[in-house]
Amino acid sequence: METRLRNLREDNDLNQTDISKLLNISQVAYSHYELNKRNIPLDLLSKLADYYNTSIDYLVFRTNEKKPYPKAKK
Repeated sequence: METRLRNLREDNDLNQTDISKLLNISQVAYSHYELNKRNIPLDLLSKLADYYNTSIDYLVFRTNEKKPYPKAKK
């Protein structure tokens, strides 16, 4: 997972501080997620998937398809 998180962040010309502010966590905490030193909580993973317009499955290597799933109808 760390590779995809880092690649997406860098592809968007962002640094870890930018993403940590988006997630309302410290830069060090985000760094641990990106380096796979800690498991990232599902709510933060969901925020990142939405932010990068992809799916959680893509972030956790369950698929190589970057395109997100269609949104659920309410």
